[in-house]
Amino acid sequence: MARIPALTLLVIALAACSSTPPAPPPAAPASSAASAAAPAGSAQAQAQPQPKAVDPAVIQALNDMGKYLQSLRQFEVFIDLSGERVLQDGQKLQHTATADLDVQRPDRLRARMRSARSQRDLIYDGKLVTLYSPAQKSYSQAEFSDNLGVLAQRLRERFGVEIPSADLFLWGTPAAPVDNIESAMNAGQDIVGGELCDHYAFRQGQLDWQIWIAAGNRPVPRKLVITNRSDEARPQSVTLYKWNLNPKFGNSAFAFMPPKDARKAEFVPLKATR
Repeated sequence: MARIPALTLLVIALAACSSTPPAPPPAAPASSAASAAAPAGSAQAQAQPQPKAVDPAVIQALNDMGKYLQSLRQFEVFIDLSGERVLQDGQKLQHTATADLDVQRPDRLRARMRSARSQRDLIYDGKLVTLYSPAQKSYSQAEFSDNLGVLAQRLRERFGVEIPSADLFLWGTPAAPVDNIESAMNAGQDIVGGELCDHYAFRQGQLDWQIWIAAGNRPVPRKLVITNRSDEARPQSVTLYKWNLNPKFGNSAFAFMPPKDARKAEFVPLKATR
């Protein structure tokens, strides 16, 4: 049996949004711009209320979105991703990819990931997870039996494999905490894909991220933008979502039948680091 490493999927290659932003260091106390601009010792300036960096209503909107996503028993989502690669001279190159996800909770998934450089299918039937490369006609399999949120975390930690937009399975759960958000603001409303959306902006550690959530009683994310502030070039990734909340999945939707000429390869775990 051939032994090849499990390739990191499209979201990592594009520096896109499949992983939850890491917990930041403690935030510095917010300062009032009005107070800073006022003359020293001004009682009126000192009486100005300090602005709240984190708007509780925005956090509630994020929680409501997560709760709604967790309530969906099955859905199909079409994802367009773009990410920037910064050259040494500062020039930015943009690369794109797509992913189509068929999801049936708690433990069924088929993800089709495509770009000009890579083609990967990830299939999970609740007992076995398969990573298939159509171009190479090779596949790797591992036994697993847990929900999709746990699957996303275990694949990342053990094999370095990313499920595209895995946050869709984590938002609204303890795996995606909101108490480490340094700032959260309501940025108004925009139209995304012909749908009115509420626009929110957040800061966590070295990441700034924005999310556009569909207004109304189906608060699904429609757009996500992440900016990496640890790089002075501020590279961005953009994810656009198109939803089908009433899909019709056949019995074979989450089954994998390898082609006759396909070869099986082992998943290779990541090397342990000290």
